[in-house]
Amino acid sequence: MILPSFRRRTLALALLACLTLLFAAGASAQGAAALPTVTLTINAQKITAEVASTPQQRATGLMHRFSLQQDHGMLFVFERPEPLSFWMKNTFIPLSIAFLDATGRILNIEDMVPQTETMHWSRGPALYALEMRKGWFLERGIRAGDRVEGVGKLPK
Repeated sequence: MILPSFRRRTLALALLACLTLLFAAGASAQGAAALPTVTLTINAQKITAEVASTPQQRATGLMHRFSLQQDHGMLFVFERPEPLSFWMKNTFIPLSIAFLDATGRILNIEDMVPQTETMHWSRGPALYALEMRKGWFLERGIRAGDRVEGVGKLPK
């Protein structure tokens, strides 16, 4: 059956609206499965960080989100210190990432661009990675060598 141009356009718009609603429902369902949080401190700056400690939680991270509260981020926890790399595929929020060693010392901080597959690597074996809104670390004078307090309270 061949549909007139107007009907094809209407059908396409209806399909697009349905897909948009499904995407939004999936994104809000992901947000509904709240991760545990931890309070961290860097140079007297308090952070509330969601903790992503399972492979599935780490793989999803902050993907499909469009905002991040002030002084909130995500802490990725790994099983053992190793070189880590992150990318921003399906991530819409500009982020900065701090790679931390097992004691919570920042190894390096990298700025990341949304919707890219550029790899950002730790400069040494890292046990943790902390993602914050892009520029958060720089705005507060936080740099490599500074220590993130509170990671020692996390379950191994």
